[in-house]
Amino acid sequence: MSKEFDYEEAFSRNIGWLTRAEQQLLRGKRVAIAGLGGVGGSHLLTLARLGVGRFHVADFDRFDLANFNRQAGATMSTLGRRKVDVLIALAHDINPEIEFETFDQGVHDDNVDEFLRGVDVYVDGLDFYAFAARKAVFDGCARHGLPAITVAPLGMGAALLNFMPGGMTFEQYFRWNGCSEEEMGLRFFVGLAPARLQQSYLVDPSTIDFKGRRGPSTPMGCSLCAGVAASEALKILLGRGKIIAAPRGVHFDAYRNRAVTTWRPGGNANPILRLMIALGRRRSG
Repeated sequence: MSKEFDYEEAFSRNIGWLTRAEQQLLRGKRVAIAGLGGVGGSHLLTLARLGVGRFHVADFDRFDLANFNRQAGATMSTLGRRKVDVLIALAHDINPEIEFETFDQGVHDDNVDEFLRGVDVYVDGLDFYAFAARKAVFDGCARHGLPAITVAPLGMGAALLNFMPGGMTFEQYFRWNGCSEEEMGLRFFVGLAPARLQQSYLVDPSTIDFKGRRGPSTPMGCSLCAGVAASEALKILLGRGKIIAAPRGVHFDAYRNRAVTTWRPGGNANPILRLMIALGRRRSG
């Protein structure tokens, strides 16, 4: 049975949690997502189902077999295809009216201002080890006064940090300036989830390899991240609901059935996190 697309009907089940006026507001909002892999692809499809109507998306990668355990769009039929093409097609199947601006060479210092132009909120979907791209985007968000959301899939949970205009910036929290990439990885890992809820059930610590740029992942973690990120984006876009922003964060772990709100004044300059970073250096050395 063929039927013409109708925005109001397609997203009518959002109404109740949203007003009809709020749904129309989302229709005109613009969200930037850099990275369309494990979390970024799920972010895009979740926000598309929420009814967000405009996106800037950046990714240069193609699907391969190692993506199958967690990445939206990773199937046998998409092997070797560009992630940005596959995810845009999937989003258009949900809402053919979505407007996309595509950055198929990724995001970097030379195009980050264009990537963020006209955007209402940035949702981070970059690979953990995409240090240069992540620094460029979060620095750009701070420069342009844009809210930025990052949710990390750690084990079978999700760790949230929001960086809001006028508040603590990504750099002020993680303190990456002047660091090697190995040090950036360690600081990012420690700062993302200072409660370390996932550590107690990591059965093979050797799989976390900052030097080799590899780490384990789960589909549950990525799916949880999409729900958390979309909920934060909704609050920011509609201007309602409490936003917990850095240096505060939230870590929910489904495996342990635990949720905590963390507070680390100074970010990675906090004495507790400085100790964790020092211990991490000792183990990796």
